[in-house]
Amino acid sequence: MAFRGRRPEHGGPPELFYDKNEARKYVRNSRMIDVQTRMAGRALELLCLPEGQPCYLLDIGCGSGLSGNYLSDEGHYWVGIDISPAMLDAALDRDTEGDLLLGDMGQGIPFKPGTFDGCISISAVQWLCIANKKSDIPAKRLYCFFSSLYSVLVCGARAVLQLYPENSEQLELITIQATKAGFTGGVVVDYPNSAKAKKFYLCLFSGPSTFLPKGLNGNPDGEEEATESAITNERVRLSMARRAVARKSREWVLEKKERRRRQGKAVRPDTQYTGRKRKPRF
Repeated sequence: MAFRGRRPEHGGPPELFYDKNEARKYVRNSRMIDVQTRMAGRALELLCLPEGQPCYLLDIGCGSGLSGNYLSDEGHYWVGIDISPAMLDAALDRDTEGDLLLGDMGQGIPFKPGTFDGCISISAVQWLCIANKKSDIPAKRLYCFFSSLYSVLVCGARAVLQLYPENSEQLELITIQATKAGFTGGVVVDYPNSAKAKKFYLCLFSGPSTFLPKGLNGNPDGEEEATESAITNERVRLSMARRAVARKSREWVLEKKERRRRQGKAVRPDTQYTGRKRKPRF
C-alpha cells in the first residue's frame, strides 16, 4: 500500500532498526524532514482542536521530535514516547520543547486517565502488526495500545494516527482492535489515486461519533518521492524545511482558513482585506 520493496518493520524490531545512522537521517535529510512535518501538520488538522487554545497532546512514536516541533510551533504542549533510544537522543540534541519518554506502545501508554487533549502518531502503528519474538501477539499488543490510549485521552478527544498498512487485512486488524478498545471513527485517505503521495490517517474518537473528515483529492503540490535528496553534514533548520510561507502573511491566513473549511467549521469569506496588517492604535 505504501512502501516499495522491503518494508522497515520486516528488518527487525524498531529499537534496532532506528539506530544512530537512521536517526541521523531525520536530522540531516531535508526531504525526510519535509515529509514528516507535512504529515504532522495534516494529523494536527484532522484533530480539529479548538482554534487559538493551547492543548496538551501526546505524540506516539515521536522519534527525533520533528512532529513535536510542529506542535510547539502551533502553540501546543506535548509529550513524546518512542522505543528507540537513538531517536530520542537525536530529539534531545535538537532541543525539542516537549517531554520525552522511552517506552513500547505495545505495552500500553503509561499515563493517568484523561491526561491528554489529543494524540497524533506518524508512521508508527504498523510496527505493532509484526511479531518480533514468540511472545508478541499483534492483536493483543494492538488492543493493549488502543485500550490504554483510550484511557489517557479526555472524553471526546481525538487521536489521529498516520500509518502505512501493508495490506487491507493489516488495516482491518488495526481498526478492529481500536473498535474493541472503545474508539469510533474511521480511516481518512489522502490522494487515493496517487501511488507516491497516498497517505492513510486513522481518525479515532474517544466519545460520541462525529463527522469523519474528508480526504484530500486531486494532485498534491509536488510528488514526495520524485527526486532524491542527499544527506549532508549540515543540519536543516526546521522552520526552513517546514514551509516557505511567512507566518501571519496573507498566504498563511488563507491557508489556515481553507484548512478550517475542510474541517467543516464556519469561516468568514475571503476578501481583499484578508490577512492585511492593521496599523497600531494610539
